[in-house]
Amino acid sequence: MSLAEAKSDRPVDVAVGNLRIRLAEDAAEIRAAQALRYRVFYESMAAKPTPEMAAARRDFDSFDDYCDHLLVFDEDRGSGPGAVVGTYRVMRREGAARRGQFYSSDEYEIDNLTAYPGEILELGRSCVDPTFRSGATMQLLWRGIAEYVFYYDISIMFGCASLPGTDPQELRMPLAYLHHHHLAPPALRARAVADRYVAMDLLPPEQVDIVRARQALPPLIKGYLRLGGFVGDGAVVDWEFGTTDVCIVVKTDLVTEKYRRHYTRDDQAGGADGDGKASGGGA
Repeated sequence: MSLAEAKSDRPVDVAVGNLRIRLAEDAAEIRAAQALRYRVFYESMAAKPTPEMAAARRDFDSFDDYCDHLLVFDEDRGSGPGAVVGTYRVMRREGAARRGQFYSSDEYEIDNLTAYPGEILELGRSCVDPTFRSGATMQLLWRGIAEYVFYYDISIMFGCASLPGTDPQELRMPLAYLHHHHLAPPALRARAVADRYVAMDLLPPEQVDIVRARQALPPLIKGYLRLGGFVGDGAVVDWEFGTTDVCIVVKTDLVTEKYRRHYTRDDQAGGADGDGKASGGGA
């Protein structure tokens, strides 16, 4: 039995102090996640909403109905939609089959990922309310993902992660670093679709300043790399969101082992809540 199953009949249900993470359970909570995404992506960042999104003040698309939505609640604000301060959108094979594709397929060729044995999980639309970008909130999001991975026995996680800006030349240091130091093995290597492919090896290996490159990476990508994550071949400029995207792939054996050790220590210490690694901001 997985750790998540052992603790709750919900796939995810973890409380740390005034914060709780669980899955959205009704349409109102999903709308609250969309409203938070709108505030972060469109009001705080450079994304450009459609007229329909601007009118509703929500970030939504045709994938939302086929995904699970991890939500962080500030229980000092209550337990319903008004208390949502963090979110992550996740999609398994079943949801992608009903929708007809994974979201990442618009940017990457992922046939080798969908052919991977076992359950797979696409991650996206990650964001945290600016006033809650503390270690506790971000760590709780990662813990929620770990619980979800345990519950559904996920083999690999993947998704598009973003660097701010749409000029790859300005991002050549972090892109080249990712290509030369974290390129996925062939069996797990997604490739940017041909008409959107942007080469990442914009500098030769000897010109990559590793310290500078790592400093230029968004916290979310750093978090994936700490879990042993890889990147696909090629980046994609997302003009709608004002970002340059890379495809991240993480084998979950490292995630599950890390959290199993952590929770075992917690249990031996009397059940104290532990911390993981995470990041706020956009997906």
